[in-house]
Amino acid sequence: MRKLLLGTTILGLGFGAAEAQTLNILMESVPDTRFVEELLPEFEAATGIDVELEVVNYAEMHTKLVPQLVSPTGSYDVIVVDFYWVGEFAKAGWLQPLDERIAADGFDTSVYFDSLQDLVGQVDGEQLMLPFYNYAMGLTYRHDLLEDPAEQAAFKEKYGIELRVPETWDEYLQQVEFFTRDTDGDGKNDFFGVVNQGLRPDPIAMEWSNYLFANGGRFHDESWQPMLDSPEAVKAVEDYKRNLEEFGPLGAASFGFDEAFNVAAQGKAYSYLTYNMFRTAYDDPSQSAVVDKMEIVAVPNGGLNGAWGWAIPNSSPDPDAAWTFLKWVESPEIAKKRAMLGGSPTRKDVFADEEVLAKYPYYPALENLLATSHNFPVFTYTPQFVEVLGRELSLAVTGEKTAEEAMQTANAELEALLKQDGKL
Repeated sequence: MRKLLLGTTILGLGFGAAEAQTLNILMESVPDTRFVEELLPEFEAATGIDVELEVVNYAEMHTKLVPQLVSPTGSYDVIVVDFYWVGEFAKAGWLQPLDERIAADGFDTSVYFDSLQDLVGQVDGEQLMLPFYNYAMGLTYRHDLLEDPAEQAAFKEKYGIELRVPETWDEYLQQVEFFTRDTDGDGKNDFFGVVNQGLRPDPIAMEWSNYLFANGGRFHDESWQPMLDSPEAVKAVEDYKRNLEEFGPLGAASFGFDEAFNVAAQGKAYSYLTYNMFRTAYDDPSQSAVVDKMEIVAVPNGGLNGAWGWAIPNSSPDPDAAWTFLKWVESPEIAKKRAMLGGSPTRKDVFADEEVLAKYPYYPALENLLATSHNFPVFTYTPQFVEVLGRELSLAVTGEKTAEEAMQTANAELEALLKQDGKL
């Protein structure tokens, strides 16, 4: 547990004075949590409220949260909610609607991207969360190789088209094939066109979703009818398996996102479809050998959206102080400071800020990720569906099932879960 016990001086900087009290907040161990932690002394100075921040790994969060959420009075005043859990938490009635507080204080929610409001903001017309940070997925690639005249000439000779930032999925797949090569002449590829995060269930399910969207596929139609047995979904599995087996490093079928990132960051791969937060990490010399060589763009046809939201549980011991914190942490000033530290913002005004753009010139590309991204199915049984999808994709990758068999099973089990939830 990481504790931050702050003082009780009350300056009342626009947030209202409060008696000495302590907020308990549970958060995941990710960079954006660290940036919030760095800024907490400012919250103390403005409000006089102490903060005890408990930071845990993702795998522990749901297990720790649920007993607190079902209790009449829990341990946490504020929580962060992954989009996986939104359907479950909302249906169970564990989150306090924020609409009255928002209206009373004139808090502007129009600054959030619609895609993020749909994912970790509003549920059935109620504002249950404020979007915290986004982890939309994009295509990271070696722009220095794309801009190399020798590579451009060789690519055009082989494929008859220009080597450029890929605008179509087929164009990207050709680049993956082209850049896979044996650089030391020992007969084995040691530079790869792509590195994948094939670990089941979550890493492969999230990454493969980009392949699905890139091929024009969808998880379900507007009426929630599953579409995972479509030709587009089957081809997405075949594309994924081919990239993993023919154009990626040995062992990638068991890589999580850290292992996959390390391959790309050490200059061993042309591309990696990953969470946008890693774009900043590529330029950190302490963890990257490809500083100033990697760039990020949206996946052709749009990639996978992802985000966390701030929420006040109904079991919160001090919901008023919790709302004071939410107003502060999502204020324009603090959201900008978090972005300047390297965070992944959810407010449109942060993406338009001149100081932020000067420090991170790739922000327009990140904004485009959010504008073009697609949401994963969000319903009560999203976590169970991730398990199903990860299992079936892994069976297809290892050859234990054909792509068609895997997608037929995933489609049938998605349908069953949706019927159980009342969506169908």
